[in-house]
Amino acid sequence: MQYYSKLMQLIFTVCLFALLSWVITPTVEALTQIKLFDISYKDCPPELAQGAVTSGGSATAANCFIVIGKAENGTYKTVYDADIYGRIYDANNDPVLQNRTRLGSIAEVPPGTSDFELRISVPANQPLPLKLKQFKASGFSSQVRR
Repeated sequence: MQYYSKLMQLIFTVCLFALLSWVITPTVEALTQIKLFDISYKDCPPELAQGAVTSGGSATAANCFIVIGKAENGTYKTVYDADIYGRIYDANNDPVLQNRTRLGSIAEVPPGTSDFELRISVPANQPLPLKLKQFKASGFSSQVRR
C-alpha cells in the first residue's frame, strides 16, 4: 500500500509540474523580418566624415558614407533592435567590409514604412561607386537590450 501511495504522489507531482510549466511558460520572442528597399548612399556630413579604418594595428585613410533606405515592417507592432545585414562591393566587385555582413542596427522600426540610415567607413583606396546588395533586417517585437 505504501508503494501505491508514493507512486500516486510522484504521478501527481509530475502532472502538476507539467501543467504549471505549460501555463507559466514565457512567450518566445521570434525574430521579425524587415524588408529593406530603395537602398542608396551619400557622403557623410563634414562633422562625421573624419576617421580611419584600422586593421591589425595599422590605420588607413577612410571615406565616410551614410547608407539610406526604407524599412518596411509588415506587422502591427514596433520592432526593436533590428540588425541590418547586407553586402557592399566597390567598383571592381571587391567586398568593402571583409567577412562582415552585419552592418549595424535600427533601434526601432514602427509598423508600416519608415526611413533608416546607417554610417559606414570604407577604406579610401577602394574605388567608387559602391554597390549595395542583399540588404535585409530582422528584430524583435519587444526590447532585448536594455
